[in-house]
Amino acid sequence: MIDVLLLAILGVVTWCVASDGAWSAVVTFLCTLIAGLIAMNFFEPVAALLEGISPFFANRSDMIALLGLFIAALFALRLGFEQLVKLHVEVAPMAHEPIRWAFAFFTGYVSMAFLLTALHTAPLPREFLGFRAERPNFLGLAAPDRQWLGLTQFVSEHALARGDGHSFDTARMKVASYPNSEWSSFPIRYATRRERFSTGMGAAAAPAQPVTTPGAPVTTNPGF
Repeated sequence: MIDVLLLAILGVVTWCVASDGAWSAVVTFLCTLIAGLIAMNFFEPVAALLEGISPFFANRSDMIALLGLFIAALFALRLGFEQLVKLHVEVAPMAHEPIRWAFAFFTGYVSMAFLLTALHTAPLPREFLGFRAERPNFLGLAAPDRQWLGLTQFVSEHALARGDGHSFDTARMKVASYPNSEWSSFPIRYATRRERFSTGMGAAAAPAQPVTTPGAPVTTNPGF
């Protein structure tokens, strides 16, 4: 079921974005990409703020913050661009169709990947509608959520690096002779929280904490 929903999101977004032409498709893609990164950057502190406002947000704050920031950022970026850049770039007829469909597809894929990532934070059972944190959830062929998390982590280590060695959702731990020493904890943290929520354990109300190297102090990851 989750595969069908993701395919529908990809198809609908691609069609809607492509219908506005090549120039608009490029702008929409850039706005969607930046809005997604902004949401990933700030959703955890915003979620913590929401939890302090009302107990209602205890198990919902992460998803509300993530989707709310994404929608707000996308609206602001698109509106701001239209107000600041009052022009329409004409694209050569030969390039128009490939450009509009390519960037419309990219926009659809980014939107699908972001929404699938947001599902990790939902107050739902650990597995639902065929969704599993360990599974390639897009037709069994790709894992857009993990691709999006990887992009977010990469950007936090390079273009948006803070200079203190911190990066998004990274736990550094050497495991035997395995060459990789950096691990993502986002999928398993939220899978564990959903499992606790579905079984009625009180710990489900607590925000998921990032995994750290044994002996290191635990800090809440505010984003990048």
